[in-house]
Amino acid sequence: MRVFDVMTPVVQLCTPEDTVRDAAEAMAELDVGLLPVAEDNCLVGMISDRDIAVRAVGKGCGPDTKIRDVMTPGVKYCFDDQDIESVSWNMGDIQVRRLPVLSRQKRLVGIISLGDIARSRAGDVTAASLHQISQPGGQHTQAG
Repeated sequence: MRVFDVMTPVVQLCTPEDTVRDAAEAMAELDVGLLPVAEDNCLVGMISDRDIAVRAVGKGCGPDTKIRDVMTPGVKYCFDDQDIESVSWNMGDIQVRRLPVLSRQKRLVGIISLGDIARSRAGDVTAASLHQISQPGGQHTQAG
C-alpha cells in the first residue's frame, strides 16, 4: 500500500506572517493539530498545537505573535508513492505523528498521520486503538 492510498489530501496552509491566533483558529475549525507553513510556494516549516502551547503560550507570547517566531523550521516529509511501511518506520525514527506528503515534483499533495496509517491496518489491535484515538470529534476534540 502506498501513501496516496491513505493520506488526507486536503491541506490548509498558513504563512510565517500569520499569527498564532490564526493558526489556532484554523486548527480548531479543521480539528487538526498541525499546519504546514509556506512562503513563496515553498514549505518552510510546520506549526503544531504543541508549538503554540510550548513555544508561544509557555514563553509568554501573545496571540498576535507571528508563526515564524514559534514554528518548527525545516520540513520532514514523505512522497505520495512511498510504501506505507517504510514511511511508518521513518516516522518512528524521526519521532513525528504527521508528515506532509509531496509529489515527486515536490508539490504538497496531502498529510499523512499515524491515524491514517492505523486505518489502513484494520486487523492490527494496536492500529485499531490508534485509529479510534485519532478520530475527530472525540472527548478531547480541538473544535469547540
